[in-house]
Amino acid sequence: MLKTVAVVLIDGIAPFEFGLICEVFGIDRTEDGVPPFEFRVCGERPGEPLRSTVPGALLTPALGLDALKGADLVCVPAVKVRDEYPPAVLDAVRKASARGATILSVCSGAYLLGAAGLLDGRHCTTHWHEIDAFIERFPEAKVDPDVLFVDEGDLITSAGTAAGIDACLHLVRRELGSAVATAIARRMVVPPQRDGGQRQFVEQPIPECTADSLQPVLAWMLENLAEEHTVAALAKRAQMSERTFARRFVAETGTTPHKWLSGQRVLHARALLEDTALGIEEVARECGFGSAALLRHHFNRVVGVSPHDYRRTFSPA
Repeated sequence: MLKTVAVVLIDGIAPFEFGLICEVFGIDRTEDGVPPFEFRVCGERPGEPLRSTVPGALLTPALGLDALKGADLVCVPAVKVRDEYPPAVLDAVRKASARGATILSVCSGAYLLGAAGLLDGRHCTTHWHEIDAFIERFPEAKVDPDVLFVDEGDLITSAGTAAGIDACLHLVRRELGSAVATAIARRMVVPPQRDGGQRQFVEQPIPECTADSLQPVLAWMLENLAEEHTVAALAKRAQMSERTFARRFVAETGTTPHKWLSGQRVLHARALLEDTALGIEEVARECGFGSAALLRHHFNRVVGVSPHDYRRTFSPA
C-alpha cells in the first residue's frame, strides 16, 4: 500500500519536476477521496538551501537522508546532469531500493539511478534529448527512447518533464485504483492517461546530405512530395543508372529512397497538422500518401500517435 513518499533533492534540482511530484503526492486531497500520503522532502544536509536549475530559486529539504527509511516510494526529480553524484545520496537510494521501496525518477533523475547502479539490466527511459548520451554512459541499461514512462515494478522511470506526471498518475492508478488517479488528475487539470509516447515530441529536422551530388534531386523531391516517385524516374533525373543511384542515395542520406521519401512526407504532414485546418484526407494527398489510411499507417509508425491525436496535441486551433 502506498502511504509514505520521500523525495530526494540535490544541488541543481529542477523545480517543475519536483513540483509535479508535490502536486501528485504532497497536497492533501482527502476531500476528493484521495488517501493521505506522508510526504517527506529529503536531502544530504537538511535545512541547507540547494540551487535549482532556475537562477535565483533555491529549494531547502527539511529532512535528512535517514528519512528515506520506511518510505514506500522514493522519488528522484530531474537534476542537472553531472559527472559525479553525491555518494551519500547514491548510497541512500541504493539502500531504499534494496529494502523494497519503489524508486521513481523523472526526466534526468534517471542519471542518478544509473549512477547508483539501479538500472543495469533493467528497462528504463529518460528525456529523448538525453537518450544517446544516456546509453553511452549506462550501456547495461535497457533504454526505450519512445515511451513516456517504463514500469518495472519496483522501478519506474519517466521521460522528459511532464511525462513525470504520467508516471506518477500511473503509479497511483496501479497502487490505489483508477478513481484515485482520476481525482488527482482532475484537480491538476491534466488527462489521467495520455496516448502515445515521446516520439511525437521529438523534433525531426530534414536530414542533410553528406555530399552534394544528389542535392538537386532531393530538393526537387521535397518540392514535389505529392507526386509519385520511382527509383527509375529519380535515377533518370540524376542521370545515373538505377543501381548507381540507389547505392549513392544510401551513401549520402543513410537510408533508401523509399524510406527517405516516407520520412519527409511524415515531416510535411506534421507541419500541415500543426499549422493548417486541412482534413486528414487532404493532408494525405498534399504529402503524397494518397489516402488517409496510408497516412495513418506511416504517421503512427514514425511519430507513435495517429494524425488526429497529434493535431489535438500540437495544433493551436
